[in-house]
Amino acid sequence: MARPIRVGISHGDINGISYEIILKAVGAEGFTEVCTPVIFGTSKLVSFYRKALGIGDFYFRQVSSAEGVADGEVNVVNISNEDIKVVPGTPSAESGAAALLSLEKATEALLAGDIDVLVTAPIDKNTIQGDGFRFSGHTEYLQSKAGDGAKSLMILFDDHVRVALVTTHLPIGKVAEAVTKERIVEVVRLFDRSLRADFACERPKIAVLSLNPHCGDHGLLGKEEQETIAPAIDQCVAEGILAFGPYSADGFFATDVYKNFDGVVAMYHDQGLAPFKALARENGVNFTAGLPFVRTSPDHGTAYDIAGKGVADETSMREAIYKAIDIFRCRRSFERASANPLRKQTDSRKADKGRSAKEASEKEADRKPSAPAAVSPEAGGQQD
Repeated sequence: MARPIRVGISHGDINGISYEIILKAVGAEGFTEVCTPVIFGTSKLVSFYRKALGIGDFYFRQVSSAEGVADGEVNVVNISNEDIKVVPGTPSAESGAAALLSLEKATEALLAGDIDVLVTAPIDKNTIQGDGFRFSGHTEYLQSKAGDGAKSLMILFDDHVRVALVTTHLPIGKVAEAVTKERIVEVVRLFDRSLRADFACERPKIAVLSLNPHCGDHGLLGKEEQETIAPAIDQCVAEGILAFGPYSADGFFATDVYKNFDGVVAMYHDQGLAPFKALARENGVNFTAGLPFVRTSPDHGTAYDIAGKGVADETSMREAIYKAIDIFRCRRSFERASANPLRKQTDSRKADKGRSAKEASEKEADRKPSAPAAVSPEAGGQQD
């Protein structure tokens, strides 16, 4: 790009650790040489947390909209002129409303092209609920904004493992009925496409986990593996996708089998995220695949218990920003490479042989008396 990549950052729940991890991440020395951070918040909130946390030099440029962003600086897009009450560690309706306003403004800028990627700080899924947000999380909200029937896919990843989910924010009692053959096939297709376009995996190998313990023990502990998951894998294989399984989740991660695959499909939230977070620790990133834009997030929550204490680790936020940039670049390269595929080439030797045979036939015809020929209606007026 002619300019640095612009990374939009929604400030999430203002009473959690969001501002602490944002300021620590983008305030690092040399950060604005990598990208242009654009925080959707207010200068008062930035100043409050900078003072409360004892953060020294932190310079930023306040702008009224994302259209006025200056590259090479930390930008704060002012989303409100009202005073917003901050009570670190305490969820409130006001902090939820501020989180939604930031998300709305950041999404508008993303869809308008004023920012290139979106990184979302953690929200409280309870306090953010309202007329403008009736979703179980960022993933579902952003899918609704993408339009054109876009299907999102939650992927958690670091440099060593990538996990996609068949069901996301769903009560455990409703998981089994939501695990259908159609949904599994859809997820594996989306995952395969994302691994190719967003992670540069040329022929990705995907492992699919079981739903029940021990893969159902041949139906003793459940029949979903035999009746739903295995047939879904077979269909994906028939479509040319390198899908394998089902694998029992406990042994799969405990014996490092996951290292043999480019991605892992888990049936439900904690089945995939519990082992992932144990492996990735502070380096984990949440990525919403399948949408026409790039969105990442730290893989942790609001952490109210340590909010405002200055002890929050910003590593996951920094990784979310860096990984959003990586995916954006990878996707652009993939799109350029696949936009104009090579035209079908003709074997020159076969073409030369065909021309020689035609020329010999024409010479032979010149030596013989011509005879009346039956003319096909389709042949009239055509030329090679």
